[in-house]
This record gives sequence, structure tokens and C-alpha cells, in this order.
Amino acid sequence: MGGVLYIVATPIGNLEDITLRALRVLKEVNLIAAEDTRHTRILLNHYSILTATTSYHEHNERTKAPVLVERLINGENVALVTDAGTPTLSDPGCRLIQQATGAGIPVVPVPGVSALTAVLSASGFFAGRFVFEGFLPSKRAERLERLEVLREETRTLVFYEAPHRLTESLEDLLKVLGDREVVLGREVTKLYEEFIRGRLSEVLSQLLHKEIRGELTLVVQGGEKKELPSGDLLRKEIQKLRREGFRVKEIAQLLGEKFSCSRKEIYRLALEGNKK
Repeated sequence: MGGVLYIVATPIGNLEDITLRALRVLKEVNLIAAEDTRHTRILLNHYSILTATTSYHEHNERTKAPVLVERLINGENVALVTDAGTPTLSDPGCRLIQQATGAGIPVVPVPGVSALTAVLSASGFFAGRFVFEGFLPSKRAERLERLEVLREETRTLVFYEAPHRLTESLEDLLKVLGDREVVLGREVTKLYEEFIRGRLSEVLSQLLHKEIRGELTLVVQGGEKKELPSGDLLRKEIQKLRREGFRVKEIAQLLGEKFSCSRKEIYRLALEGNKK
């Protein structure tokens, strides 16, 4: 019989944030596949866990996943952990899980802490429905394009962000989504845990002359549900702006902001008008 692949959530800071079940599994498995074995060893040493570890991260998962699956097929039990939180949430692991399930290996989650749910639960925003976007693109053009897609989203938005990109991302969020209420969680469960709350413009001003460090999770209030303008109204507005000499791209920008609707759709309608 084959082994079992356990997906084990580990603390994101405070080492006490681990379940009794997770500790038992980490002690009993044959091998722990860790994103950074040195980082995971701190947790294991704290709880006197002597289980062998092996590295499994984004740079070696293509070659390492088949090796781990072979060990699972041969009857060994393996636990997958990341540096912090729940595996596969903006961390490697999907390839291993896919190959394990393809080989008929049972995959068992051992749930626990996640920065995503921790900050969302403390945000005060509606969490019955939300959208998790992970990290926004690092290139500004791609980031703006992604935010444009999310502009009409009424559900609460959750992002991870790197300290060196935080200010730029907040500025782009303000530009595209407007001055919404946000909650920024920094170093959650750690010694310097901090929550910064307010509108995007207010949070930006607080961070303007502040050195930003640590793990960051940003929760953004969803947009208001608005009644979209009819196609006929948009066409009339497009024709009016065309007579005033505006270009198609400018029309899409102006009407998108005016009606809070998709600029791509307005662009398409404006191009259709040019063909007539």
C-alpha cells in the first residue's frame, strides 16, 4: 500500500499557533518536504520533532515532485509545509499534489493558520464572500490591468504584498478602485504585529515617511454595486465626445470613470462606431 501526503499548515509567526494534530503528523511521517528546511527546523526543534526534512520549493519542484511521489508510492508518508501558513496559498505545492493524486496517493489537509484568513477575520469587512488575489503583478502596466478587471468587484478583496512594492500598489489601487476603506495587516501574530486602518489615501499618507518591513496582507473593501448604463446611452456619450475631438482611448478613460464601468467595453463600442 502507498503512503499519504499530508498538507500541513504551520505558524505564520507565533510558534504556539499550531494544532495538536499538526504536531502529531509532523512527528509520525517519514519525511517533511519544506520550502526552507532551515526555517522549518526552528519549528521542529521548538517541539523536539526529529523527523527528516528535504527541500521542496519553486526552483526544484519540477524535479523533486516525482521523487517524493515515488517515495509515497513505496509506502512512505510525507508532510508538505511552507515557511509559514497553509501550503499552496501563494506557495509551491500544487505540482506535488497533482502528481500524487494522479498516482492514487491520498492527500490529507491538516488545516491551521493562514495570513489570508487571519487578517480578513480582523478586518471588519464582510467576509462571507471574498476574492483572494495573492500578489499583484510586479510590473506596473500589468498591475493596473489586473486592477481594472477588479474595479467592479463588489466582494471584499485580499492581497499579499512585498514591502518594497507596497506604496506603488496602494497608489495604483487608489487610482483604479477609488478611495476605499482598507486594512493593512503587518507581521501578524509576530512581535511587531500592526494593523493600519482607513481609506487608501489615509493609509498612504501614514506610510509616506515610514520604513515598511515584514509580511503584509491587505484587505480592501468591495466596490458598491452600481446600475450599469445602457448600451444606447453609452453610444450617445461616445458620439458626443467624438464630435468634441476625443480619441477612442480617451473616450474609454473618461466614460469608464464617469459610469464606473469597463473601459474595454466602451473602447469596443467606440471602435464599432468608427467602422460605421
